[in-house]
Formats: sequence, structure tokens, C-alpha cells
Amino acid sequence: MPLSVAVEGGAVAGTMPAEAPATVLRTLGRRPYAEVLEAMRAFTATRTEATPDEIWLVEHEPVFTQGVAGQEGHLLAPGDIPVVRTERGGQVTYHGPGQVVAYPLLDLRRRGYFVKEYVFRIEAALLDTLADAGITGHRVRGAPGIYVRLADPFGHAALPPVPPGADPMRGLGKIAALGIKVSRHCTFHGLALNVAMDLEPFGRINPCGYAGLRTVDLATLGVAASWDAVAPVLGAHLLRRLAA
Repeated sequence: MPLSVAVEGGAVAGTMPAEAPATVLRTLGRRPYAEVLEAMRAFTATRTEATPDEIWLVEHEPVFTQGVAGQEGHLLAPGDIPVVRTERGGQVTYHGPGQVVAYPLLDLRRRGYFVKEYVFRIEAALLDTLADAGITGHRVRGAPGIYVRLADPFGHAALPPVPPGADPMRGLGKIAALGIKVSRHCTFHGLALNVAMDLEPFGRINPCGYAGLRTVDLATLGVAASWDAVAPVLGAHLLRRLAA
């Protein structure tokens, strides 16, 4: 059954400039990926200049998703988990129970910033959410998403410069992935934060195109948290960071 955006989930008003409608935050619960993908596409295709921006928070049934330029060689052994090709950027990733997925559906022209800043703001919201749990997240140049030091996820030291030819992912684990699409200056697809998952399926792929990259979640790092607890925190940080 198609997801009806107008009636699903609770709505929470965010902040926007006085001339723009408030951002709506919707919590959709657990949904099949294909259902939400079609709803995102429909929302983006039919929205107008007057359509309020929305942010959807969702938990997916197990699925691998391939970006538009995704290489088949990064999909190692999907087994019984379905693979869905999408129009988002990036390589293959996994979505499943225990992961908070957020889909910002924003009009960037109305907000007054471009894609590079949009990505920076999304990553800032993820860093804020991790900081609330006491974890220090890190950006890695050229590798969208958020990473943690496996040996010291709670330490506050910055990542050291990477020597030429060295592996930039050495000693790091990926805790949040990013894959977006912008159509007619409007965003869809989004980000995923690993909370308390079965991480085995990440071993069936090269996560985001990096062979051998370890994927972690809050539970792996010793933080006991549920989807229901983390989702509204991430949603609140997204509303604040993405405000114009």
C-alpha cells in the first residue's frame, strides 16, 4: 500500500524564516524501503514553491541500496536481502532495523544555501547527536558520512593528517552514512545513523565503496540506546542545523 505523506506520522514544527512555511518533522516508524522511496519521489515531483519542507524519520526492513554510480563489485554477497538501485549519490549501503534513517525533503533555493553546505549541515547534526551520547564523531575528507576512532570513540582529539599513500580509514569505523539527491533544487534521500543493529549484513558489501571498512553502531561503542530514543534527538538537531 502506498504511503500517504499527508496522514502518516506525527508532525512537529521547526524553524524557518518568517516568509517560509515551517518545516514538518514526521516520524514514520518501520517501513519497507521501496514504499518510502516512492513516497519521496512523489513528494519531490509534485511539490511547489509553497510546499512546506519536511524531514522524515524512518526505520527500514533489511535492504541494500545502490547509488546511481554504484559498482557491482562492492556488492559481495547480498544473499536473501533485496538490492534496490536508486538515484542517490554514493555506493552501496545497508539499511535495517535499529538504524535511524532521516530523509530531509528541502527546497535549498528557499533556504538560501547550496549542496556543499547542505551536506556540511547534515553531518553537523549527526555530530551533535553523537556528542549527546558522549561520542566524538569525525569527518573524513572525500568520504561523506561520520566516523569514529575505534580505539577511543569517546576521546576528543582531532584526527591527525593522513600521510600521502596512507589509508585514511585506518583505525576508523563508520557509524553514519550519507547519500543524497537534488532535483530542481529540492533534496531527497538522506542519511542513516546506526543505533543498535545486526551489523552482519555490512560484511556482505564494501560499505560506501570502501573494502574492509568496519561499520559500527552505538551499541558496539557501549552506548545503550533505542531507535525511539535517538530518532527525536537526531530530528531536533536536523531541524536546527538545516534552518536557513
